[in-house]
Amino acid sequence: MNANENKMKKEEQDLNYRRDDQYNWEKVDTMAAHYQGILSTLGEDISREGLEKTPMRVAKSMQFLTQGYAINPHDILKSALFTQTTHEMIIVKDIELYSLCEHHMLPFFGRAHIAYIPNGKITGLSKFARVVDAYSRRLQVQERLTRQILDCVQESLQPLGVAVVIEAKHLCMMMRGVEKQNSVTTTSAFIGEFEKQSTRSEFINLLTGKLS
Repeated sequence: MNANENKMKKEEQDLNYRRDDQYNWEKVDTMAAHYQGILSTLGEDISREGLEKTPMRVAKSMQFLTQGYAINPHDILKSALFTQTTHEMIIVKDIELYSLCEHHMLPFFGRAHIAYIPNGKITGLSKFARVVDAYSRRLQVQERLTRQILDCVQESLQPLGVAVVIEAKHLCMMMRGVEKQNSVTTTSAFIGEFEKQSTRSEFINLLTGKLS
């Protein structure tokens, strides 16, 4: 088989290969057409090999990165509710998060820390990471993201209190604008028992300290 035949066979395979995953192909095709226009406006040759499939790749990537719009975070927490009489603080920390800033559509990334004091109900620990993903996989600002996570836990579990802290780096500050590479933004939200200074201090100590 010569080089041209190999190329034709590869192109045929590419046409027949479409990973199904969870994509809405109508939306992907629409977005890909827009990205093709953007690349052309930037002065790129969209027919060259390296960019030929870029519009489709970016469209699929954007649908993945914003999949949180189709997820109900409250349902996540309520899917694994258990009766438990403990009233001790529960902390899930260092939850990785990746999101897109709604102002420049550039990534920000970091860690979320969630604490709550149960009031008769607890939920699976992994559900908190899924809630973080559900809200962060949208166009966001860190301040709103922090409050959305807190409100979701409070409304779904009705605990005695909730605390959420997020630490993140923003590429809109690192790659453009002021171009400060080491800045970290910290946001926090507290409700219920965590509005008390003693409870909040216990949470911060557990968050920042090391248990022996």
